[in-house]
Amino acid sequence: MVDVKSFGERVIDSLEKVIVGKRQSIELVAIGLLCQGHVLIEDVPGVGKTMLARSLARSMDCVFNRIQFTPDMLPSDVTGVSIYNQQVNKFEFRPGPIVGQVILADEINRATPKTQAALLEAMEERQVTVDGITHPMPKPFMVLATQNPIEYEGTFPLPEAQLDRFLLRLRLGYPSIHDEIRIMDDQQLQHPIEALTPAVTAEEALQAIEAVKRIYVSPAVKRYIVDLSTRTRQSQDVYLGASPRGSLSLARAGQARAALQGRDHVLPDDIKALAVAVLAHRIIVSPAARLRDLSSDRIMQEIVLSTPVPGGSFTAESAREN
Repeated sequence: MVDVKSFGERVIDSLEKVIVGKRQSIELVAIGLLCQGHVLIEDVPGVGKTMLARSLARSMDCVFNRIQFTPDMLPSDVTGVSIYNQQVNKFEFRPGPIVGQVILADEINRATPKTQAALLEAMEERQVTVDGITHPMPKPFMVLATQNPIEYEGTFPLPEAQLDRFLLRLRLGYPSIHDEIRIMDDQQLQHPIEALTPAVTAEEALQAIEAVKRIYVSPAVKRYIVDLSTRTRQSQDVYLGASPRGSLSLARAGQARAALQGRDHVLPDDIKALAVAVLAHRIIVSPAARLRDLSSDRIMQEIVLSTPVPGGSFTAESAREN
């Protein structure tokens, strides 16, 4: 059985060779990987969104595909097409760029809703259907999508169904002065990604993913997760709250965070630390709250602060004793 903490440290250390000074964001990506969830990276150009996805694929020696979304892209450009082979007198499937292991969906909000919908089946069902034939995705499979939050011309906002498919949303942000100088030094002769070698294997990743599923989540923590989701649905500032998929995602992410820290059980602190990243992008802010310039992140932070945190012991042993 693979040691998840050791696995996570190797992945994070490998990514930090390329992405400087963003350990918290890198840890979220590692959590996404361990949950086999997809990550939405929302930030301005030039802060390392694309490089983060490339580095993750290279760290695991996985197949990396990049999809550069444009308004004229068709669904078949993503999923692939069936082409008639005259030599064998039958149609053959030519896979699109979505068929890979680590997929970078670059500027996803530039694609039309029809093309964005082509991603839904791949992200949720881990398969694509072309001409009535279903083609499974390789394992592990993870989509890292990027979007520019300040450029609205020629973009199509992601629908709620699409946003709900992303386990986490994160922002890298600008580096500190010290980190930016270090980035310049590191890239003076060559980019650090050129020297990056695999830190783990895809097989180890699959074993770690299975190990995370066995992390214990106590009834009190499950109730805490549901309380947070319920409060998003009851808030006056929220038009549409988090779905049950949000609760499941928060529990799964909590398991991954606990495993990365070497624990066999989830603590309320794990849930508090991940609530904004997992739930904020799933809620729709009400028009009245928008007028007050309230963001979904701010609303989620207030919900976390106002929700009572359970106490007691949260291990499987204590549950058996009771």
